[in-house]
Amino acid sequence: MLETMRRHGITLAIFAACTTGLTAIVYSLTKDRIAEQAALQHKILLDQVVSPDLYDNQMQDECYLVADKALGNSQPHRLYLARKHGAPVAAALESTAPDGYSGAIQLLVGADFSGNVLGVRVTEHHETPGLGDKIDTRISNWIYAFSGKKITSPDDRNWAVKKDGGEFDQFTGATITPRAVVNSVKRTVLYLETVPAQLSSLPVCGEK
Repeated sequence: MLETMRRHGITLAIFAACTTGLTAIVYSLTKDRIAEQAALQHKILLDQVVSPDLYDNQMQDECYLVADKALGNSQPHRLYLARKHGAPVAAALESTAPDGYSGAIQLLVGADFSGNVLGVRVTEHHETPGLGDKIDTRISNWIYAFSGKKITSPDDRNWAVKKDGGEFDQFTGATITPRAVVNSVKRTVLYLETVPAQLSSLPVCGEK
């Protein structure tokens, strides 16, 4: 009995070692490819909210960390800076709408520094299928309505859903979700107007 158990234990140990070794080999062979694909997908996302026609730097490589409650919480959010001939012209900024119907909604907001919205995408949400999930581009084109809009002041009444007197559509049976996104985009774009003045003091992503 003991001899049999010992043989089985040795067999399992050898199998585990081989499996671990194979996993390490596969990871080693594919990690660069995976990283390349992740970087490409990230650039595609950035280009959806800030058109590549507007900048000539490697936007995804110029990343800063910003922390402000206007962005939905006090956690650091990544800001990607777009430059043209060396001058800052726009940015894509991660933001959080903390008051979605089913929890926080993560956004990427592109805008210049004068209140003009260039594009918005939802990067993560848990909203109800068939109702609040219309913020997702795979479900509807609602999020595209932000592109080309301008915020004139913090009191700009157009920046609300129609039920609240603004210009943005709400969803049938679901007002909380679009309201949360509209308010978050508004706060984020207003915050972006302050970025040029503080750019030199912002920590760089990955900086210790």
